[in-house]
Amino acid sequence: MSKKIFMAPLGCAKNQIDGELMLGSALADGHTLVDDPSDADVLVVNTCAFIQEAREESIDTILELARVKAEREGRRLVVTGCMAERFGEELRTEIPEIDSMVGTGGLASFTKAMDVRGGEIFRGAKHYLPSALMERVVSETDGSAYIKVSEGCDHECSFCVIPDIRGKHESRSIDDIAAEAERLVAAGVVEVNLVAQDMSAYGKDIGLNDGLAQMLYRLGRVNGLERVRCYYLYPNTLTDSALEAINDVENVAAYIDLPLQHADGGVLQKMRRAKDADQLRRILDRVRERVADPVIRTSFIVGFPGETEAAFDGLCRFVEDVRFDRLAVFRYSREDGSPAAALPDQVAPELAEDRRDILLDIQEPIAADRLSRFVGRNERLLICGRDDESGWYGRTAGQGPDIDGFTYLGSEPTGLRVGTMADVVVTGADAYDLFAEVSGASPSAAGARNTGPSG
Repeated sequence: MSKKIFMAPLGCAKNQIDGELMLGSALADGHTLVDDPSDADVLVVNTCAFIQEAREESIDTILELARVKAEREGRRLVVTGCMAERFGEELRTEIPEIDSMVGTGGLASFTKAMDVRGGEIFRGAKHYLPSALMERVVSETDGSAYIKVSEGCDHECSFCVIPDIRGKHESRSIDDIAAEAERLVAAGVVEVNLVAQDMSAYGKDIGLNDGLAQMLYRLGRVNGLERVRCYYLYPNTLTDSALEAINDVENVAAYIDLPLQHADGGVLQKMRRAKDADQLRRILDRVRERVADPVIRTSFIVGFPGETEAAFDGLCRFVEDVRFDRLAVFRYSREDGSPAAALPDQVAPELAEDRRDILLDIQEPIAADRLSRFVGRNERLLICGRDDESGWYGRTAGQGPDIDGFTYLGSEPTGLRVGTMADVVVTGADAYDLFAEVSGASPSAAGARNTGPSG
């Protein structure tokens, strides 16, 4: 019997893709999707369990939809994603309204899970690796989509439980990734954002040398694919070949998402990350030597166990000296089961929050100055939408979806359409956004770009 499904998507882009695959399988089985939970027969919460705040949001959403479930006899409540994988048994006890759960490796059982009760948990391996042939409901409507190129992680960062949730690193083949990109382009996508827990390690598990570089050269030959962007590059294993491919392949954005986590040597070693700030500086120097005018985004964790005032001051000086384009700051979350949870000298959450605010205040004028360099340049803009207050807006190659700002068009140009590209000239900038006018010029290119050798 056909069911109407509502899904509340939470968490990262990788989790979003899992949700899109589950909904694709449901559509293939004859079910339909609805935007209003009150119209649904099946209520789904695709949860995140990465940090405490994400778990709290997931629990709040489950309880909210449990109340919707109670409004009509026969509705089902299904919980999917990382919380189902990691905390399924606890959820079954604490929230009996949940009818079934689907872990991160149990996606193939999603439609079956809609028909059971009693809190049954569907699990498989730690993760579910997609393929190009799988049905998928792309949730973006602006010509952009994510592609998951690998799953899992082999690193042992002391603060992270992702390997426990999603398992060891596993890569898809280059041909399969390219086939998915071609399928998305045929459906109207012009920008793909490649995601992995460890993008720098892509292909190592399947015997590829410089697999990331090979994949980017191959995606450079996908007709109609105007932009490719990479998330998340692990700093210690990022190769020169990968950086050169990012620079050389015409449709690959010079966008470097490089989570560094800290800059104090003592904290980094407790995190099981880099050796010290000097090593990080050398990595960033390599990036800037091999990629012409890159947009560099990073993230840091403040309040990690043992982070002294001196260690935090060193992090602040590092941010002032290195001058990142974009910076995210997270307050340390003490994760049960992680090695860091047992470390001494835990930092008070209130102090960690203060340090977060201080670091963001340091970054704001730096971000404004970094964005100002685009004023006067020609850029290629993906048109994302239009609202009554701001008019048309979109994203340049240096503006990633969901986490970066937008470029706003100051006039009311005609002929624009969401999900297509336009040539613009940048006329202004602040700390977060750019401002531009439509132009007839071709987009400027930073450095030599070509489609490179065959993968």
